[in-house]
Amino acid sequence: MPKQKTHSGSKKRFKITGSGKIKKQQAGMRHNLEHKSSRVTRRLNRDQIVSGNDLKAVKKLLGR
Repeated sequence: MPKQKTHSGSKKRFKITGSGKIKKQQAGMRHNLEHKSSRVTRRLNRDQIVSGNDLKAVKKLLGR
């Protein structure tokens, strides 16, 4: 049986931590930053753990 290929877009967007959780960058940091408060931009700039609802789909895309 052939090997499962990793989804090219997903491998650029997600990273797996040592404990097996999946990290992602939050949305909303690409444009219109001058209208957002500094407080909001600092909050959005942090990495976030993928929620449990999306975990199964993301792991399948990453071939795990």
